[in-house]
Amino acid sequence: MSSDCGKLETDVEIKASAAKFHEMFTHKPHHISNASNRNIQGCDLHEGDWGTVGSVVYWNYFHDGKAKVAKELIEAIDAENNLITFKVIEGDLMEHYKSFKITIHGTPKDEGCNVHWTMEYEKHHDDIEDPHTLLQFVVELSKDIDAHLTSTDAK
Repeated sequence: MSSDCGKLETDVEIKASAAKFHEMFTHKPHHISNASNRNIQGCDLHEGDWGTVGSVVYWNYFHDGKAKVAKELIEAIDAENNLITFKVIEGDLMEHYKSFKITIHGTPKDEGCNVHWTMEYEKHHDDIEDPHTLLQFVVELSKDIDAHLTSTDAK
């Protein structure tokens, strides 16, 4: 792997079930802005259907103090294992990265689940920093979605 390729991973423990968390990203990403409006302003379907491989979703999000956008292709969905992979095809990340892929994998636990985020990327050049702030962003996002899902359950 050349120095301009990288991979970052993080785990977030949440109270919601892996299936419910997975469903938010596969079938209801347009609801994520309700759960985390400080991070996600909206998500629109540009091609295909919610929850299907090959569909294209368009995110409006707020990261590092700036409003940003990302157009993502859903590359893989494994409902049984609560796994989804997005490949960024347009947007702000493409200014710094030749390729950017995000995989979200929820693993059920006795109570709640563990959400494992993986970001694989190739930078345009070595001077570009690894996207550590984006990792922090998805941790916050996961916690917001968890709070939203568990408060909905409690009602």
